[in-house]
Amino acid sequence: MSSRFLRACVVMIVLTCTLCLWASPPVRVCADPDNLPFSNRARQGFDNRIAMLVLHTLHRQGEFVWVRSRRGFLREEFNKGLCDLLIGAPVGMRGVTTTDPYYRSTYVFVTPSREHLQIARFDDPQLKGRRIGLQILEEDYAPPSLPLIREGYAAHLVGFDSFGKHAGDIVRAVAGGQIGTAVVWGPIAGFFKKKEQLPLTLTPVSPERDASGVPFAYSIGFAVHHGDLALRDALNRGLKESRSSIRAILGEYGVPLGMKEAR
Repeated sequence: MSSRFLRACVVMIVLTCTLCLWASPPVRVCADPDNLPFSNRARQGFDNRIAMLVLHTLHRQGEFVWVRSRRGFLREEFNKGLCDLLIGAPVGMRGVTTTDPYYRSTYVFVTPSREHLQIARFDDPQLKGRRIGLQILEEDYAPPSLPLIREGYAAHLVGFDSFGKHAGDIVRAVAGGQIGTAVVWGPIAGFFKKKEQLPLTLTPVSPERDASGVPFAYSIGFAVHHGDLALRDALNRGLKESRSSIRAILGEYGVPLGMKEAR
């Protein structure tokens, strides 16, 4: 049997396998239609781009299913089979199986650059007398509210929407002087600072975990249904192969990466 014939056979096998993969049903990806910098219906979020990048690396097609990931989403939508893949899931999230992380970020203190401050701790005396912005998640303040209330700042807290067209209001309020500082999830603060060229300083919250056990830094990956280990393992391969491109995308959006950044 000639070497030319063997090479032709190998090429045909590879081509057939590739065509089979592309012919597989598309992976349905649950994504928020209005939640930049993470996702929107125009697929402009970094989670949109990373999901499609990884699926393309695996020679799989992706299909976005637009749904708002609010309270009850896992129970009412994801776990009932609305989609196969959830983007932007904290690693170890209950009720699902998660992949390796594609980034790790942290809450940050946001201060005006003109003040040359680097507030990193909730017991920093420079917080005294300042109005402090916090994101509202559903009906509650974000996790940084717990140490701030413990330090006696309950009356100084100012709530801001976390989603949609008002997501950037909290960082704009610091830049405009309406509030003295804010504690914001890093990807949101970094995105709007870079996009709107706001004169702000972002300082990661320290330490990454509160004395009560509440974390302020999270490793973020994809989530799949319990038992779908084949998809999880494939996604992990795709994440590994796409590592440098993922890092470049995160950089475009100004995402501050945590100390235990995804490798």
